[in-house]
Amino acid sequence: MPITLRLTLAGFLVLPVTGAWAHAVLEHKEATPDAAYRGVVQITHGCAGSSTTQVSVTIPEGVVGAKPMPKPGWRVTTTKGAYAKAYPYYHGAISEGVKSITWAGGSLPDDQVDEFTFFARVSDAFTPGQTVYFPVQQDCEAGSQSWSEIPTAGTSTRDLKQPAPGVRIVAARTAAPAVTAIRAGTLSIQAPWARATPNGAKVAGGYLSITNTGTEPDKLTGASLERANRGEVHSMSMDGGVMKMAPVEGGLVIKPGETVTLKPGGYHLMFTDLKQPLMKGDTVDGTLTFETAGTVPVAFTVEGITAQVPNAGEHQHEH
Repeated sequence: MPITLRLTLAGFLVLPVTGAWAHAVLEHKEATPDAAYRGVVQITHGCAGSSTTQVSVTIPEGVVGAKPMPKPGWRVTTTKGAYAKAYPYYHGAISEGVKSITWAGGSLPDDQVDEFTFFARVSDAFTPGQTVYFPVQQDCEAGSQSWSEIPTAGTSTRDLKQPAPGVRIVAARTAAPAVTAIRAGTLSIQAPWARATPNGAKVAGGYLSITNTGTEPDKLTGASLERANRGEVHSMSMDGGVMKMAPVEGGLVIKPGETVTLKPGGYHLMFTDLKQPLMKGDTVDGTLTFETAGTVPVAFTVEGITAQVPNAGEHQHEH
């Protein structure tokens, strides 16, 4: 029987709103030195009930080449200036650029949320362990809020009333060694992976690619995970703003010469009644069951909660 969920965040679960969502926040909270960064400022409320009409983001020193994403219904402007020094950039050093970005002219009601996006490059001036802060000024029809407080040494943003959104600098992730495809008869199974789950979650998603090198079709009819009591093949589709998930009745067909990819937002494995959470970096044993190839042991590597592809971290390609 189809399962219907209304989703506001990527994945299977709608996480509860907590105190951390009471501020202007950045969706992506980690970045690596000398790499591209996609900043998504989330505005989750107005000013004491008043609608938000303008959002400004200050680009900190050391974050270069910032470019705003246009937003329908809003006018975007930037202020530019010289950097304190020249920084390496794609085709040579860069010594000036965007210092702030402002979206204005729209109206975001207090009971709605929205996102304001920019792209930039985090320079090599930062080292892992540092936190970079992006102050945000929020102006409303009545009143304003300045999310610009930066913690001093020995303090935390939890001690502040209006903290600036921060991004923690982490070391670049080392690419995992190539993994040999798993062979099962005429099937080739590549990169089984799953998303990490929050504590208390009872559902996890599994993903992989399957190539049929034979001359006859086969079907993926089921799956298992050692940390879950049940596994099924599901489909996912969007219908009028409502995300619909349903078991694939009879199994997922892999035609001869075809590669079928199970991924977030499409076909996937749904593991239910989790016995313990999946943590990023874990490797969890499981199986895949095929109509012809039979039961095949596999190991699922666990990526981040918002990962879209295996071994991708939280950041996408620079271009």
